[in-house]
Amino acid sequence: MLRKILTTASVVLSTCGIAMAADSTTAAKTPPPVSISGSVDGYYRYNFDDPKGGTNNKTSFTNSQNSFELGMATLRADHSFGKVSATADLGFGRRAAEFSYNDSASNQNLAAIKQLYVTYQATSKIKFTLGKWGTHIGYEVLDAYSNRNYSMDYMFSYGPFFHTGIKADVTLSGTTAFMVGVANPTDFSSTSSSTKVAIAQFSTGTKDGKWKGYLNYQGYYGVSTPYVLNSGTAYTLYKNLSQIDLVVNGTLNSKWGIGYNGTYQAINDGSSKDWWGSALYLNYDPKSNLGFTLRGEYFSDKDGIKLAQFDGDPYKGDVTDFTLTALWKVESNLTIMPEIRLDNTSKDGFFAKSNGVTSTNSTVSALVAAVYKF
Repeated sequence: MLRKILTTASVVLSTCGIAMAADSTTAAKTPPPVSISGSVDGYYRYNFDDPKGGTNNKTSFTNSQNSFELGMATLRADHSFGKVSATADLGFGRRAAEFSYNDSASNQNLAAIKQLYVTYQATSKIKFTLGKWGTHIGYEVLDAYSNRNYSMDYMFSYGPFFHTGIKADVTLSGTTAFMVGVANPTDFSSTSSSTKVAIAQFSTGTKDGKWKGYLNYQGYYGVSTPYVLNSGTAYTLYKNLSQIDLVVNGTLNSKWGIGYNGTYQAINDGSSKDWWGSALYLNYDPKSNLGFTLRGEYFSDKDGIKLAQFDGDPYKGDVTDFTLTALWKVESNLTIMPEIRLDNTSKDGFFAKSNGVTSTNSTVSALVAAVYKF
């Protein structure tokens, strides 16, 4: 009798083991579900000089006056399976169109793609990424919910925005890593140019995570001929371009934080020229649902590389902005962002007065934005 019981138990356990092994194999081969996230944002902006026929806005995404505006609607899908993952990040609205400005002229469907890439985790320390992704250069980013100021600074607005290519991220230790890659000319999803841009980043931080630093680079050399975009528009690359960028984030205590961004770009379009900028961010969070950020930025463009491109304005000089933004979390997903901003230049002529004839070297704007993330 005991032998029969043991034999029966053995058969049952063997059967269960086979079934469990089969279930485990099936589970291992079944990919996890896709993760879906997104956001929407909008704002109202008013410039107190009330320029007729203008906005007195020289930075990205808030080029409006006395108007309620749609910012951007985003939808992002992330999926991973084993060592491979993929991200499709779509954006619709003014922010997305300005972000992919080179694609907007030729292919609206391509312009809606904020990011689209696949990654392969080759080892525990090395990851490869192929596709289009937001740039590693700078402090501010495209998505409104990831910034503590709603209006953008000059360093973000004059690039770069994104890269399309391949890169490798290498972890050196728990807090230190570097990235190297090669990409199309900056801010082009597609190009007929044979020129490619080298990109790189070195990042490190303290073990407690309170301080983080990023040293960023992009550059190319030896370009001498123009080329034609897919839209038919002629575009000329600089002969040489090199940009160095530094970002530092620090947590001072439970309520205070600080951020810094400095960038320098040198070009050669027949002669050597450069521009540079520096910005400091001071963050104060007195409550879990209330915060304030004061941004002070200085942007120098004495050669007129960037500022002179705005509506053909021949301006060469510098500009300073001071922006104070409140962040009020009405709910965990909804943030209201009232903001006031002062822009000032080194000489008259950059901003317009209400009569549309005279100009001024400083102007004040206010806006209120609503940002929802899901």
